[in-house]
Amino acid sequence: MQRDELLARIDGLLEPSRFRDYCPNGLQVEGRDEVRRVVCGVTASFALIEAAAERGADAILVHHGWFWKGEDGRVTGYRKRRMAALLAAELNLFAYHLPLDAHPEVGNNAQLAQRFDWTVERRFGEQDLGCMAVLDAPVAASAVAVQVGAALGRPPLLIGADRPVRRVAWCSGGAQGWFEAAVAAGADLFLSGEVSEQTTHLARETGVVYLGAGHHATERYGVQALGAWIGRECRVAVEFIDIDNPV
Repeated sequence: MQRDELLARIDGLLEPSRFRDYCPNGLQVEGRDEVRRVVCGVTASFALIEAAAERGADAILVHHGWFWKGEDGRVTGYRKRRMAALLAAELNLFAYHLPLDAHPEVGNNAQLAQRFDWTVERRFGEQDLGCMAVLDAPVAASAVAVQVGAALGRPPLLIGADRPVRRVAWCSGGAQGWFEAAVAAGADLFLSGEVSEQTTHLARETGVVYLGAGHHATERYGVQALGAWIGRECRVAVEFIDIDNPV
């Protein structure tokens, strides 16, 4: 498939123009014109670029790309090393951030719901990225933590009292700043990827449980689902490579 056609197909699915984001979505770095093989990953790291080049890929598709607002834009040091490796292999770099969090089917939050067996009842927060579900019956927060750990392959950090919870809210990645919005929305438990210093105090003082499940761990599934969609709809070979990250 031609690169521009693939871009148009993905943009048509994710509708990146609807989002106010912190980075450019879509094609970030242009490589060869024809795309026959795509490597998917969470972050456009040097290790992922190397792996994609070794596999003879024509494009990399990630959730965390490059050119973030506020960062130093000079291509020096590790940025030069990454860019040089990408250009030498003539790899296209596609990246989708908030559009890949929000999509109701292939998005990170939708994919987490599938793995936790939660049904999205409503959305909240900025650009409706946060999700909430109502469980059939109250469940101990520690039992939810065990379920989440089994689904993600790593135990989450539980902050707060081990109390029964029924209204669970979540937003993947670095959405710990949305904890207060989840409390205001009526959640008994909020799950995200990272934890900040103030997270503990908010959990203790509101009685709402917080689960820190890992930024990387909560954002592995959207790009895999998008890759599977590309494989089906665009008839392009797609492979997901998980570059281990403890965060």
